[in-house]
Amino acid sequence: MSQSLTATPASASGTKMFSEAAECGTVVRRQQTETSKVLEDLGAHLRRHPPTAIITCARGSSDHAATYGKYVIETQTGIPVASAAPSLSSMYKVAPHLKGCLYVAVSQSGRSPDLLSSVEAAKSGGAFVVALCNDPSAPLTQLANLSVPLCAGPELSVAATKSYIASIAVFLRWVSAWTQRADLVDATESLADDLDQAFALDWSDAVESLAAARHLYVIGRGLGLGVAQEVALKCKETCALHAEAFSGAEVRHGPYSLLGPDFPALLLGQNDVTRPGLAALVPELLHRGVPTLHAGLGIREGQELPMIERHPAAQPAIVAASAYRMLASLSIRRGHNPDSPPHLRKVTETH
Repeated sequence: MSQSLTATPASASGTKMFSEAAECGTVVRRQQTETSKVLEDLGAHLRRHPPTAIITCARGSSDHAATYGKYVIETQTGIPVASAAPSLSSMYKVAPHLKGCLYVAVSQSGRSPDLLSSVEAAKSGGAFVVALCNDPSAPLTQLANLSVPLCAGPELSVAATKSYIASIAVFLRWVSAWTQRADLVDATESLADDLDQAFALDWSDAVESLAAARHLYVIGRGLGLGVAQEVALKCKETCALHAEAFSGAEVRHGPYSLLGPDFPALLLGQNDVTRPGLAALVPELLHRGVPTLHAGLGIREGQELPMIERHPAAQPAIVAASAYRMLASLSIRRGHNPDSPPHLRKVTETH
């Protein structure tokens, strides 16, 4: 396998990706302390003035967090959520009509030019803009009507980890404050400890199974689709492993035909109405000789990865914590440095 452009660390625990992902529980504890008031105020505002629709704007890992945000908002409030195409404002100069809408920009850095252009256009179009951003001094926080800090602290590895989980945590805590549902409140209160436990789980079997893989499908559904997208991105970014994410429903169409003995699948689930359909895929894939790994499905067939089970809305963050530790090890196993993927930078200045 090709080597990365920088020296390969001796072990995953020596990487920034590993140490930053290990901080996720601490990040959520800090976030709970520092953002409770702003999220309570935002929740109260939305109960008084429910938006007609919600638009999210993000790229990369932040967009995967926004996918989670779409599902947790829609399943808990029924308000439709759509993803904005930043190039409509930055390249095509389209002025959107967003009166009565809530516009949510998610960004680790808050400095990407196309994101900033989209936020300016959204405000001009009548939207109320909320920014979820890790850098309180970023231009994005100044443009937004209201800014919620992610509280992840400095993230030095190119591969975003704790800022992704912090974004999921904000969405979960925001919807909890908005709906005031007791089960969501309980899920947010235990999330920091759950993340610590999840990061400690041993997914080394997945490292061995994927060490020589050339292709991978990462399959999730509903609340878990965003974390499947994130794991697939990290496989490409840190492990030079071509991976694509699919919904458990969509994979049964054209993508299904590619799976075989040399093309494994990783299924990530949560205990809700989507679980039976994902679980039913496992024996089908095994019958075709597909190496099949899974977490959160509650079945023994295939290669089961350990997972603590919590509220379905909290499960994607928990899955991500376990997956990040595994991916840092997989990167090293495949001869790469997860902190410095070739040709990539921390801030992507897309116009």
